[in-house]
Amino acid sequence: MVVQVQEGLGRLTGTAPRTRPPGPRVLIATAVPAERDAVASGLSAPSGPAGPSSDSGPSGLPGGDGAPVVDLLVAGVGPAAAAAATGRALALAAAADAPYDLVVSAGIGGGFQPGAPVGSLVVADAVTAADLGAETPDGFLPVTDLGFGRVTHLPPPALVSALAAAAGAAVGPVLTVSTVTGSAARADALRARHPGVLAEAMEGFGVAEAAALYGLPVLEVRAVSNPVGPRDRDAWRIGAALAALTGAFGKFTPVIGKLAPVLESWNRHD
Repeated sequence: MVVQVQEGLGRLTGTAPRTRPPGPRVLIATAVPAERDAVASGLSAPSGPAGPSSDSGPSGLPGGDGAPVVDLLVAGVGPAAAAAATGRALALAAAADAPYDLVVSAGIGGGFQPGAPVGSLVVADAVTAADLGAETPDGFLPVTDLGFGRVTHLPPPALVSALAAAAGAAVGPVLTVSTVTGSAARADALRARHPGVLAEAMEGFGVAEAAALYGLPVLEVRAVSNPVGPRDRDAWRIGAALAALTGAFGKFTPVIGKLAPVLESWNRHD
């Protein structure tokens, strides 16, 4: 599939092939072009398929000999933008008889210390909306406790383990927030509500919600750019995090290629 990206809006145009390629089809959603380019650089390394994307040109990375066919999406910042853009991409692919097999949310994020130091990688074993619920006199209640919806999606454990092992990443919950944590008190509250949490970002749950509507498995991969806690821009290391993201996706293609049977056997109604 040839995919065009319009920055900031996450719009896809193009026509998918009617003949399905032999490898699994993967949609990787990032928030901003810098994250998209970091992922593309990893995928276009010697171990991955060729052809990094440009801002105005195609961002599809073709596979061969059963390798994954990867499309990259700049979806925008925040869970709403991520869900809308990812959902549109999945709808276009389905309408063109070329549905995806896996959806990935990828980018940088904050790391809870000491489990996820700056520059490290995290692969989510749970993608959780941290602030979807209600404040009460007794504390925060997620929407599940109110009898509505869900707040967590669970990626396939086999894919999580394989990618984390290949990329040298930690495994743990990743929170989706609409407001980046900026105080020690907020960081402590999130730790208390989500034991074992490793990272926070702003798009994963939105991407996962869109994937779930199509019965697709989801992964979330985060490179840590800053500690979660008091906001200190001098402590951010965005360049190092983007480099780590590139390294992670340099390992991505062979891992997904080897685990194609996991995707093929996924129960789309789970």
